[in-house]
Amino acid sequence: MSRSENMRRIRSKDTRPGLYIRKLLRELGFPGYRIHRKELPGKPDIAYIGRRKAIFVHGCFWHGHDCKEGIRKPKTNQNYWLPKIERNRQRDAAHLEELRRLGWSAVVVWECEIQD
Repeated sequence: MSRSENMRRIRSKDTRPGLYIRKLLRELGFPGYRIHRKELPGKPDIAYIGRRKAIFVHGCFWHGHDCKEGIRKPKTNQNYWLPKIERNRQRDAAHLEELRRLGWSAVVVWECEIQD
């Protein structure tokens, strides 16, 4: 499989971990969420508007988690990917801070936590 085919298959919305969390929330009796709200910082994967709660479902590699998958370095083009992942981490932290400043509570669910 070529690199472009592989990258084309990687999605930012409706990922398996995100769909799993949404299904789990419904099963636990927490329906009524909204997804990918553009007016909120970081466009949370799941948002409970009335409760001012946001859930982000992050892929460990893309968002630089400190787990086995997240600390793995790309094999090629590291001059591009390592700064990109670091910018993702900084952007994520800024979005969480902005949500807290607006009176929202936010949680990040990591891909590796779902697999466990």
